[in-house]
Amino acid sequence: MAGTVALGLTMMAGAVAAPDEGPPRPGPGAAGAPPTGAAHAPLARAEPTWVTIPAIGVDAPLTSVGLDPEGWVDAPPQEVDNLAGWFRDAAAPGAAGTAVLVGHVDNAAGPAVFYGLGELVPGDTVHVVREDGVEVTFTVYETAVYAKDQLPERVYRDTDRPELRILTCGGSFEAATGGYRDNVVVYATLTGAE
Repeated sequence: MAGTVALGLTMMAGAVAAPDEGPPRPGPGAAGAPPTGAAHAPLARAEPTWVTIPAIGVDAPLTSVGLDPEGWVDAPPQEVDNLAGWFRDAAAPGAAGTAVLVGHVDNAAGPAVFYGLGELVPGDTVHVVREDGVEVTFTVYETAVYAKDQLPERVYRDTDRPELRILTCGGSFEAATGGYRDNVVVYATLTGAE
């Protein structure tokens, strides 16, 4: 991405207060390094239309999102439980660079599209269907939690290989602000295309 973009998600305003334990957090073994030698060659840019994450039951359409007025990555409409967003100012999934998907952890109706994101572990797969008909497969190599105001640059830094970041809110819910304290971030690398 050109320049530095504030990628902390502030998309949980108005979210329902989750149970005391909050959404799932990454457990032991959630950290790793990008696989070596397993990466797939970059593809041409094509907008993504659908995402599936079998390990946590995600099967959702994607909508294009940009930046909100404060410069944060916007989120899909909160009232739609099963909708994820693709940050259009970043790489497209499968193209060289870092593609970014975002989605809500919950809303007033209960868990939303990325509620289980913190349960992903290295080796889990993420499948993205693109408008050119190609389905790209990413393999997770790390799941982490960061304070919203302390996201490291590596979350959004461009890479020379096709990478994917998936972000949602996590950690404890703050009733005073109507949102969560943290962001859950999944790191994955392209390992297949068909």
